[in-house]
Amino acid sequence: MTTTPEDVFRAVLDGACKLQNGDRAQLDVVAAHYAEVTDVRHPMNPADTPLLSREQVRERFAEAGSSGLTGFRVEDLRIHETADPEVVVGEFAYRGDGGWTVPGVIVLRVRDGLVVESRDYLDHAGFGRAVNDLRAGRAS
Repeated sequence: MTTTPEDVFRAVLDGACKLQNGDRAQLDVVAAHYAEVTDVRHPMNPADTPLLSREQVRERFAEAGSSGLTGFRVEDLRIHETADPEVVVGEFAYRGDGGWTVPGVIVLRVRDGLVVESRDYLDHAGFGRAVNDLRAGRAS
């Protein structure tokens, strides 16, 4: 069982990548890492809506898992411990087929092995460009 904040961080990223690559069973696996009551926000996304429950997180992952981006992976992961034992900060890049890269930083608070708070600083415009490039390539 993953219980340390770093273990949970790695498990969430791993599950998110598997989900993006078509493993729909990861929906429940990833959602299970979040507390029933949580607070997940994407401050760099202008359309951000806070996710305040495990079910809302699950629904968001279900939407994200249908983007069609292939070869979805995490590279250059660096996890930093903080003075607060519940909090870790991870820097990384999402990369995928077609050469797209989306940098990110996530600040995760894990209590009793579950995510109770997350601030996901991702390049949402970069995701949009990658999806648009994918759709443009399908149209040609």
